[in-house]
Amino acid sequence: MSENRQALVVHAEEAERIGLPHGGGFRLLADAVHTGGALGANRLSLGVGAAGARTHFHARSTELFYVLDGVMWCTLDGVTTTVAAGGLVSVPPGVPHSFGAAPGSGAELLVVLTPGVDRFGYFRSLGRVQHGLASFEDLLAEQERYDVHFL
Repeated sequence: MSENRQALVVHAEEAERIGLPHGGGFRLLADAVHTGGALGANRLSLGVGAAGARTHFHARSTELFYVLDGVMWCTLDGVTTTVAAGGLVSVPPGVPHSFGAAPGSGAELLVVLTPGVDRFGYFRSLGRVQHGLASFEDLLAEQERYDVHFL
């Protein structure tokens, strides 16, 4: 990890938006390249009852979800729970997890991965997969690069 001695400020209108078919989407806030490898961050909006991610794990990073609004469900190592606005979920490396918006609810999530991995390309690819413009196999080929390992 390289040392980054510069502060990062990202204004809402500057964040790249990747739309998802359910009306939600990603706002790409910070990639590892912007933070000297310290973290990556995005804001994820999930439509009512929308799936967020199928079961996967990160080998090198901890993933943190802070629920800004709505209710999310998450399955952590086979155990499912819901977390409402103001709640936090921290998933250590190696723990299989999946998540989405709870039935009948949308969810606004701040998602932070630390240490960071340059994953903006992953989110762009995921958007193409969600819109049927690419196949899921395209993501599978990049699991090691993006530290997203699907089960």
